[in-house]
Parts: sequence; C-alpha cells; structure tokens
Amino acid sequence: MAKKKEPAVEFKNVEAYSLFTDFDISLFKSGKHYRLYEKFGTHVLEHQGVVGTYFAVWAPNARSVHVIGNFNAWNHESHGLYPRWDGSGIWEGWIPNIGNGEIFKYRIVSNHHGVITEKGDPYALTWEEAPRTSSIVWDTWYEWKDKDWMSKRREKNHLDAPVSVYEVHLGSWRRDPSDPERRLNYREIADALVPYVKDLGFTHVEFMPVMQHPYEPSWGYQITGYFAVNSKQGSPQDFMYLVEQLHQNGIGVILDWVPSHFPGDAHGLYRFDGTALYEHEDPRQGYHPDWKSYIFNYARYEVRSFLISNALFWLDRFHIDGLRVDAVASMLYRDYSRQDGQWVPNVFGGRENLEVISLLKELNEEVYKSFPDVQTIAEESTAFPGVSRPVYTGGLGFGMKWMMGWMNDALRYFARDPMYRKWHQNDLTFSLVYAFSENFMLPLSHDEVVYGKGSLLMKMPGDTWQKFANLRLLFSYMFLHPGTKLLFMGGEFGQVKEWNFLQSLDWHLLEEYSHKGLQLALTDLNHLYRSTLVLHKGQFTSECFQWVDGSDTENCVISFLRKADDQAVLVVLNLTAQPQRDYRIGFPNQKEVVELFNSDHTKYGGSGVGNEKIYIEEVPYQGFPYSVRLSLPPLGALVIG
Repeated sequence: MAKKKEPAVEFKNVEAYSLFTDFDISLFKSGKHYRLYEKFGTHVLEHQGVVGTYFAVWAPNARSVHVIGNFNAWNHESHGLYPRWDGSGIWEGWIPNIGNGEIFKYRIVSNHHGVITEKGDPYALTWEEAPRTSSIVWDTWYEWKDKDWMSKRREKNHLDAPVSVYEVHLGSWRRDPSDPERRLNYREIADALVPYVKDLGFTHVEFMPVMQHPYEPSWGYQITGYFAVNSKQGSPQDFMYLVEQLHQNGIGVILDWVPSHFPGDAHGLYRFDGTALYEHEDPRQGYHPDWKSYIFNYARYEVRSFLISNALFWLDRFHIDGLRVDAVASMLYRDYSRQDGQWVPNVFGGRENLEVISLLKELNEEVYKSFPDVQTIAEESTAFPGVSRPVYTGGLGFGMKWMMGWMNDALRYFARDPMYRKWHQNDLTFSLVYAFSENFMLPLSHDEVVYGKGSLLMKMPGDTWQKFANLRLLFSYMFLHPGTKLLFMGGEFGQVKEWNFLQSLDWHLLEEYSHKGLQLALTDLNHLYRSTLVLHKGQFTSECFQWVDGSDTENCVISFLRKADDQAVLVVLNLTAQPQRDYRIGFPNQKEVVELFNSDHTKYGGSGVGNEKIYIEEVPYQGFPYSVRLSLPPLGALVIG
C-alpha cells in the first residue's frame, strides 16, 4: 500500500525570524557555543508590534517540522517552521499571539524513511506534569535577592573552606503530613528545609537531579528535560525561590548533573529527528546496558555544545554553586560494564573514551572561566589519573572527586563486629595512602542505603546502643579525615529503614533520645569542622595530616594529628566496645589542651567516658617530645586541642 504523501510545509501562519547570527551558527557547528539556551527553545518577544513566540529546534535530518499545540488544535499542517539555509539543521520561526503557558510539541517528519515523531522541546524551560509529555512556553525571569551570597560565595566554595554537604531527594525528604502521597512543592520545601539544614550546620545542600524526568524510580537520573525543573514540584521560579532562601541563609546549592545517558521515551531526545541525533548510532557506543538508556554522541560538535550549554545554564539562570557530575567512570571508559566484543576501542586501540576526556576538560575550563567561584565534583570510582587536577597540568579539571574507595572501606570496616576489627585495621587506614592524590570528597550517599543495603544505622553491628555508638564513630571518622564531606538525608538522625523514594523520611524517630542524640552529635561535628581551622584549611594536602599511631591493631585504636598554620589537634578513635584507661599517646607540644569533642558524651546518648582534665607530660612517646594519658570511650572518638 502506498504511503500517504505528507503535505508541503506551510509558512502562512509562521513568520521568518531568527535569533541566530552567523557567528552563533559557526560556534554551534564547531562545538563552541556555550549559551545555546539563549537561542534555541522558545522566546516570547515582540515582533512588528505584536507579542508572539519564537521557536528554534535542531533537526538536521527532518523533512518538515511543525509546531503543534492547543493554540492550533494540534493541527500538524498549519504551523511549519523554516529550515535555515546554512546547513546547520536548525528550524525556526515566530508565531504571533501566543506566549507563556502555551503547551506544544514539535511534529517532525524525517528524511529517514519518512519516520514521524512528536517531540518535546530539548530546551524547554518547563513541561507538563508527568505522565503528560508536552513542553510549555516559559521563561526564567526572576528578581533575585541573593546578591550578598553571590558576591561572597567564592570564600564558601573555596578548596580551603569547610564544605559539608547534605544530599537531598526533593520528592521524599519530607511529604505533606496530612497527605503522605503529596509531595511538597519547592516553596513549601524551602520553608522546612532551609532552617533544618542551617541548624544542623551543613554548608551546602546537594539535590539529586531536579531536571524533568518521566520515570520516578530513576530518582531523576533519566532526564527528558535538561533545561527544566521537575514540574511535579513547581515552576522554575518556585525552584529559584528555594535556591534563594538557601543562599540568604548562607547555604550553597549543588546540583546532580547527568551528561552520561538519557532515556528512550518517545517524547525525549531519543532518535529526535528520526535518526540517532543526540545519541551514538552504534549501540556499542550509544546504548547503556546497565541503565537501558542511551549515551550521548560525545564526538558530535552540536551535542557537545548542548551539554556544556546545559551545565552553564544552571549556573547562570539558577545561581547554582556547584555541579556534581554523575557516573563519570561510565563515560571515561568505552568498555564500562561491557564484555569483550561489545565495545569499540578508540583510535589508538585503547579503552579510554578520548572524546569524553576532551569534553570534560572543555566543560571544566569553561565553567571555571565563566563562574570562577563555583565547584564541579566528579562521581568517579576508578583510578583514572588527575580527575581533580587542572587541565593545564593534564588533569580533567574538576574541583573535587568523590572518594569511593574510602566509602567502601569504611562501611566494610564498621560493619564488622568490634571483636574482629583488629585484623582489618588496614581497611580504615589505607585511604591515607592515596588521600592527597585528588581533591577528595568523602561520600555517604543515597547509593549506600538502597537496593537491600539497609540504612547506615542498620549496617552497624551490635545491640541498639552499639549501633548508635558505631554510627557516631563513623561520622566522627568522616569529619576528622582529610577532605570535604557528604551525607545523605536521614543518616543524620539514624533512619532505620532504608531509603524509599516514595515516602517521607521517618521524622517521628527524632522523638527518641538515641536518634536525637545522633543528630546532635552530627550537628556538633559540623560546627567543629567549620570552626576549627586545622580541620579544613589545606584539607587536600599531605601537610594537613600526620599519623601518631595507625598500627595499634591489638587495642584497635588509631590516632593522628590534623594540622595547619603551626596549629594541631589530636584525634583518637577507639574502635572497640570497651573503654581503655590511661592510654598513652604522643603529643607534639606542651600547650594546655581540652576535649573539643567526644562522641561518647551523654548528651549524644553515650556512656560519658571522657577526660575532664588533660595533662601534657614530658614523656617522649611515639616519636613526639611529649605525651598524654587518656581515657578512651567505648566506640568513641576524641578530639583534643
């Protein structure tokens, strides 16, 4: 049966109009246009005295592109866009008398076998609430009131600054108490989250992906709308209000950003113009077997411009203070999660993805050039060299990298019964062998409390008291170890059940003394980290750390100094369930010292073993000219200074 012939493009209802200059096109085609959101998408503007909307979309393999929506009763023949003459593949045009709030899609007839697709706008600023899939004409105008933060945030985001991050999934942090099925919108979340984070002493929040995504179980990591916040919780301006409130209270905002893959939803980027436009055509390079999603074609210049523009968009329009880049390891290696024969070597026969390496370098150079007071953070789990080293020294240029090895070793160690820890102390001390090879952030993230792994509290061994003592000790170890910190929501008060993205955290637990005590200990650790210079200045350099004794396996005790500017504090961890009296430890000087922190304090739910008076003795020990004798609390951490 013969195919129905598609009608010719009709231009009578669309006026020729363009926001692109020849220079824009040149940059776009060479992969060097980093502000594409100023050109593509929809822009409400006045033309010849009439207000209307300019549309621009990239579809180089299209035979025709029509705008369909409520304004034309979804007529796929009436509003055709103009193809540019310059071979850029851009279709554009201005439609009068429509503006913000207009729902639309692009109907694309492909030159590839006449395939017809109906797609949302890749640059849409907001979308219909899922499961509906249309884009909406919108803008990002907002009268910001965070000038004071923006002018001073360099000192808050500096690598010498204390950076303690509270990781949040906005759909499940807290829900409406009167209707647990209803998620709070961004403004409601701001009213509850901002004072909570401020009281706990975190310096930053990190939001798991806030971008538009259709599949809730993906937690936001399967994105269809890269330039839009999730419409289920409000508008772009509602999210801006949340960011602004955090900034006004001295709290930075980091966003998870996902350039590693995207889903195959019919309205999204997948085969956008009937061909593999954003993804790689070869499934060995363009399909992700773990996530059943599609991998960007990083060699395509226009795709590179899209990704870098998207990163800068959030920093520019939403005043974001940092981007945590998801799944960098999966991008860097062509054989990631693939068997032999399922991947394509690079031009030199190696496994490294050279296009990704150049893209990440270019991304970081542009981010720090345009926004020198922000940070980029890589979730990267391999030994790829120089992830957080400057591009000019051969690195990838990230500001920080997640310390996945520390996380795995620490959780494995703390899950052991204290009776057997003496044989595994290397799990706790090994991280210091490589701690200064990168600018590491220590993460206890959402990935560790899902898929049957249990909550942090329930990973801990022993009875209820020991579980809480162990978790206080783990938090102490994290905050006293060199590097910045990240903790997933719920960990701070000892969530019992593992995380469920469909439910609120169990806030009622804070009515119990042990949970409230854990939260207080975490709060005090945050304030200690922020107020004690030696715990954050130079935190990525070997000069900030000195072992006193990391080899006392018989007693399961480790001790070390944190140092800066000729100052030092002594950290002692007793990893057994028994207190240890008159434990002698070397000390560098004879100044007067006190307990700055004791994780076994009764206010935290501990047993109260501690040291009211500490005397420095002129007894050389462990290579130091002086020493102290301490009472070490069970499963406890001490900070002496």
